[in-house]
Amino acid sequence: MNLNAVEDVLVVERLRKEFGGLIAVNDVDFNVPQGSIVSLIGPNGAGKTTFFNMLTGMYPATSGRVVFDGTDVTAKPPHAITSLGVGRTFQNIRLFQQMTALENVLVGMHARLKGGIVTSILGTPRVRREEREARKRGRELLQFSGLRGRDDELARNLPYGDQRRLEVARALATNPKLLLLDEPTAGMNPQETADFTSFVGKLRSEEKLTVLLIEHDMRVVMGISDRVTVLDYGEKIAEGAPHEIQTDERVIEAYLGRGTA
Repeated sequence: MNLNAVEDVLVVERLRKEFGGLIAVNDVDFNVPQGSIVSLIGPNGAGKTTFFNMLTGMYPATSGRVVFDGTDVTAKPPHAITSLGVGRTFQNIRLFQQMTALENVLVGMHARLKGGIVTSILGTPRVRREEREARKRGRELLQFSGLRGRDDELARNLPYGDQRRLEVARALATNPKLLLLDEPTAGMNPQETADFTSFVGKLRSEEKLTVLLIEHDMRVVMGISDRVTVLDYGEKIAEGAPHEIQTDERVIEAYLGRGTA
């Protein structure tokens, strides 16, 4: 993919986050081209998840700007950013463990449902039709995510890899244009990791999604990314194609210097 010829769906300008005297994200410029798979990497404590939390409105920016699909979302709350088309998963799984897989996906659809409180209580024909359509779409998303036949299983009873897939299915239920995945293969065995990597590629090819992911597994990063951006101590130290990042001296120093290569 020629990223220089593609319009950016996400543009970040000099984004900064301070926690008291600590600078967690330091004036980072960043962009994600439409239809791309971009990886954000860096040693532990580099500011990656803080950066994600700012993109999705969970942390307010100290300064800088975030523009998604032409709209300035810097000061918008998470639900508003979700409704505009940004979906995400979390580093630590945040499923509703006592709910079924289908119920978890239906929660993700809440932002897109049109029925209000009164019409839902009354059970109008429109609301009943909307609920039927939501359940049908939910089952389709579970099947697409590799969870065929798991609709009625409690989330807590699913294997770890399937719980990760369920988180993605729930994020897809918000009908995103941009999907943020935070350490999606953490805790997976090699086969689960390989399967999930193929799944991310399918998200782009079949669902036409743009994907931004934080990932610690360099085999995943180098195998699937169009571009890689590297943070260290909250600063962007490198950006480029995977093969360029592999040989970048500052990147090698950031990892080797902490003994986490």
